[in-house]
Amino acid sequence: MKLSKTITSISLVAMSAMVLAACGNSSSSSKDSSSSKTSSSKVEKSSSSKAATTQKQVAGGALKDGTYKLAETGYDHGYKVEMSMTVKDGKISSTTYDYVDKNGKSKTKDADYEKNMKSKTGVGPAEYIPELNKSFQKNGANVAAIDVVSGATDSSAAFKNYAQQLVQAAQAGDTKTIDIKNTDKMKDGTYTLEEKNYSHGYRVVFTMTVKDGKISKSGYDYVDKNGKSKTKDANYEKSMKAKTGVGPAEYIPKLNDALVKKQNAAQVDVVSGATESSQTFVLYADQLINAAQAGNTNKIVVDNIVYGE
Repeated sequence: MKLSKTITSISLVAMSAMVLAACGNSSSSSKDSSSSKTSSSKVEKSSSSKAATTQKQVAGGALKDGTYKLAETGYDHGYKVEMSMTVKDGKISSTTYDYVDKNGKSKTKDADYEKNMKSKTGVGPAEYIPELNKSFQKNGANVAAIDVVSGATDSSAAFKNYAQQLVQAAQAGDTKTIDIKNTDKMKDGTYTLEEKNYSHGYRVVFTMTVKDGKISKSGYDYVDKNGKSKTKDANYEKSMKAKTGVGPAEYIPKLNDALVKKQNAAQVDVVSGATESSQTFVLYADQLINAAQAGNTNKIVVDNIVYGE
């Protein structure tokens, strides 16, 4: 699916376990590793999953029936992702997800890989691949509720990014296979993403500039209907800071600075007190990085799903 088309996305206001994927000059999507974001449990539950599934959707496009596919174009450590999602009667009825080698063999059948990864992180592809796919089937279009498997953080991140893009394709009714140029270097240019729908009076606008193959500028923000930044909303800042210890005037610049410094959305730490916004940032940064790998500077318009209170 070409990014030149207006694409859509799941609600990110309700997001809470978000994820990560392809970043830097090549995607981190095929890397399996643990990180500082993992916990001692095997699966990290999304705190927003229950709320998002029980609340009424008030904005965002419905899924159109069909089968939607995504595939990485490059092999990373000998494997690439192949993924699909089938929608029936407006709901996700089945999904597939795997890493395959050049012979089409699944990573779940690679005994040496399983043994090596499991000894280092406590989990291997034979466990985390079906676990992620199961969580996707369970949560449907609510990508935010997909559980991150501890010990397979990068793969979980890539999975959620790709699940998100499949949901977007289904909202647009675009059944063309989504090609992810995961091993390609980012092309110079300015890449832009904007949410279509407002939640709590704000929507995300995000620009990312690539120069000499690296992210030189990150411009992530929330704006109201007048284009005013949330960082300038004194009442919002005061209220959020009183509740969580941080406000948009702090966490938004911090996230932008981290992406430029790390050059990898997967390595951007969640800002304490702004977990959902941090996760939204990472998901959208991943999409912009995918756009930069493809060299597609067309604006991504996200028909984000918004849930009522």
